[in-house]
Amino acid sequence: MRNGVIAIHRDGTIALANDETYRIFNVTRPAGDTRGFSEVFRDRPDVVRALSAAFDLTTLPNRAELRLKDLDRVVGYTLSQVKDEDGRVIGAVMCFKDLTLVEQAEERERLRDRLASLGEMAAGIAHELKNPLAGIEVMAGLLRRQVSDMPDAQTLIADIISEAKLANAIVVEMLELVRPVRLQMEQVDVRDVLHQSITLAESKAQRGGVAVALKVPPSLPLVDGDPHQLCQVFTNLLTNAFEALGGRGHITIAALVEDVLHDPAFAIEDHEAPTKTVIVDVMDDGPGVPADLSDRIFDPFFTTKAEGSGLGLAIVRKIVDAHDGRIDLASTPGQGTRFRVALPVSSGSSWFK
Repeated sequence: MRNGVIAIHRDGTIALANDETYRIFNVTRPAGDTRGFSEVFRDRPDVVRALSAAFDLTTLPNRAELRLKDLDRVVGYTLSQVKDEDGRVIGAVMCFKDLTLVEQAEERERLRDRLASLGEMAAGIAHELKNPLAGIEVMAGLLRRQVSDMPDAQTLIADIISEAKLANAIVVEMLELVRPVRLQMEQVDVRDVLHQSITLAESKAQRGGVAVALKVPPSLPLVDGDPHQLCQVFTNLLTNAFEALGGRGHITIAALVEDVLHDPAFAIEDHEAPTKTVIVDVMDDGPGVPADLSDRIFDPFFTTKAEGSGLGLAIVRKIVDAHDGRIDLASTPGQGTRFRVALPVSSGSSWFK
């Protein structure tokens, strides 16, 4: 079964639980199913509470969700009571399904809707701002020549030019965010992209004493993508990591191949083959992202930096979506941050031959 099923007796012992149960909840199967569910799932208190409610609630949930934050997983479930011939409740059954991919798809769709409405406004503003900013920069340059013998004025004019360039860079990023992504597709070696991204990130942010470990197997399959756009994705992620670490710490870039099963809600046929996906994790041991901000990290104009446009990660997510991939964040304050990028393996890769 692709869904999880667990049945318990009235006394709390487990009558049965299939393999999917232990996989979804990331719990080790006990030697026998006769142990109490509260003991087996002691590390999953939300699961224990849901199962316990089966004997206390008069109306059982038909469609409810559990959000397991430590697993970055969303589980949808239903509860039913088991009764004997006399109508006495002798047990309960929980049927559940991993809805993580569905939730991620819905979140991407909501983000696309927000970007669409934002894009129409931002494009108009950006076009209106570019000409005045260019004019300010040109006129400040002319003024600098006329006051070449006034050091104080030179300093002020240099600040004006610097701020105008910064504002223009934000406008350029805004236009990049709202424009449709045009990909020049080819078969891409992710190893080459990551090596190039490290070099580019070091030119954009101070690496200092940050140690970077690249753990990518030489047999990694090719992906279909635009190498320049993918390079921008990982350059932005690494730049953010360098800035978060402030010159001290560790960054690990790890890649692997994973089979991603199609969700039954979207599958055309039950026997549809799993999709091979290249998973790239960019991990640092920096300060992490506060839990109340992690859901907003990909929103346009949202930033935790003192200086920043808040467009970098929004652009990253847009590029990943254009490659039919996905990007997820997992972060623990005080321990670090992990960005996971998943890209489908190229159909022309040797892995399919």
